[in-house]
Formats: sequence, structure tokens, C-alpha cells
Amino acid sequence: MKKNACVPENANLTGEYLNDLVSRICDTYQDTKGINHIEGHNLPRQQEILDVLDKLMEVVFPGFSGMGNFSIKTIAYNIGDLLTDIYCELAGQVIRSFQYRCANENCEDCQIAKLSEDAVKALLDSIPEIRETMKLDIAAAYAGDPAAMSVDEIVVSYPGIKAITIQRFAHVLYKQKVPLIPRMMCEYAHTITGIDIHPGAQLAKGIFIDHGTGVVIGETAIIGNNVKIYQGVTLGALSFPRDDSGKIIRGSKRHPTLEDGVTVYSGASVLGNIVIGKGAVIGGNAWVISNVDANSQITILPPEHKVRNKS
Repeated sequence: MKKNACVPENANLTGEYLNDLVSRICDTYQDTKGINHIEGHNLPRQQEILDVLDKLMEVVFPGFSGMGNFSIKTIAYNIGDLLTDIYCELAGQVIRSFQYRCANENCEDCQIAKLSEDAVKALLDSIPEIRETMKLDIAAAYAGDPAAMSVDEIVVSYPGIKAITIQRFAHVLYKQKVPLIPRMMCEYAHTITGIDIHPGAQLAKGIFIDHGTGVVIGETAIIGNNVKIYQGVTLGALSFPRDDSGKIIRGSKRHPTLEDGVTVYSGASVLGNIVIGKGAVIGGNAWVISNVDANSQITILPPEHKVRNKS
């Protein structure tokens, strides 16, 4: 067998060096500072969550992923099989997430089985409404982007549609107070699209996120109907309310509300618990930290350019 040229001929990790290294690493496992989960309840499995997402996307957009060929005559059987798989796979992961929370909170009667069943059924029950809402989101994308050649192109390739769809799934579980899994879903969407939408954000209908890279939408943001958002937009918090001891107060409204028909152009930052009124337009790179009246237009002064001849 050919030796690896990168490894010294007398290399050996089975002796004193390895024992010492293992001991030093294990010493770092003794505290409870949150980066090891030894002897705890099993966390939800990321790959199984992603498999569930793939199947949910197939139910909402049948035939687009290439997972299977569908016929209108047999679609009921296909969807029935997918829903059965989703229920079985997701229920197990939701149980894990509730076990994790109950272990951390030392619950005596968590009713994990009932909580898990209710959460999964809430997600399944939401699918018809999510499908109808996504029709409006896709129509908004087609109407708002002259580069779109077809609705099919939008479904298979637009990152905003993927991110919004996944967020809508996650939001249902978020409202059911499922730990961990909603954030896992949205962070996966963030990874594949560059669009970071917290599962707690409330999205209405006909929303179009164009291009999308770098968009950040915070937990308590509320977005109305027919809102258009371009790349690099942040709907964030201006500051975090704190209690008397200086700790962040979680769950308070700290992100913007965008009313119906608002447009926010690329690079704008809209921060704090403010309201952007119906039909308002926020120009590119604007910094907005106070309420904006309906049908207003916010722009920044154009930068001063200095031009000189290269020669």
C-alpha cells in the first residue's frame, strides 16, 4: 500500500499524545455553557427535518421537484402517501423538541404526546391555506418582475418563493410553541436562499422578495398584503428593551410593521417598532427609524461623486 506522503513515517496517535489530547478535550465538556449536549435528550435530527421540508414543498408544489410523476387522476393517492410520511416523520421530531424543552424546564406534566400531535396536525391543516396564499405570492412575483418568463420559472428558481414558503410552514409550528424546529427550518431556507426570515414574523399575502440576497426580517415584524422587498433590506430592531437587571426582555414588539402595498428598495434598513404606512416607498439605502405616513416616499440625498481623469 502506498504511504500518504503528508504523514510522517513514524507518526503515532495511539500513545501518550493522544491520551493527553483526549483528556484536554474532555475537560471542556464538564461545564454547562451550551455547546455540548451530552446526557441530554436527543435533539431533533436536522436531516429528517430537511426531508420533511422536501415533502411539504412537494405537497404545495406537486411535480416541480422531480420527486415523482403525478396524474390528476391519482394525485389524491400520491398526496395521501406524502401526508402520511410527513405526519410520521415530523411527529417524531416534534416529540424530541418538546422533550428537550421539558427537560430544560423540569416540567412534571408536559403532555408531550398531545402537544406534538396538535402541532403536527396544525401544520397539515394549514397546507390548503398556504397553497392558496403562495398562488398570490407567485402572482405578485410574476407581475413585479419583467424578467420572469413564466410562473413555472418562478416556482422552480426564485429564492424568495422558497424562503417565504418554508417560513410559512415554520410559522405554524412557531405559533404552536414548538421548540427548535421552526428556527431550524428558517435557517435552512437562509442557507439556500440568502434570505433570513424569522419564523415568528407575520407575513400576509401577495409578498414579493426580489433577488433576496441579504434580506433580514425579524421575529416581530408584520408584513401586509402586496408588499415588495428588494435585496439587502433589513427589517430589524433598533434596540432591545431590558429589565431592571439589564437582561433583554424577550417577545416584545421590536420590529417594523409594513402596511399593505409598501415597497422597500435595496439596502434599506427599517428599524424598530415603527409603522410604514400603506403604499409608502422606502428608497434604496435609506435608514428609517420613525413612522412613515401612508403614500409617502423616503429617499436619501444622492451621494456626491468626485470624478477625475485617470491620466
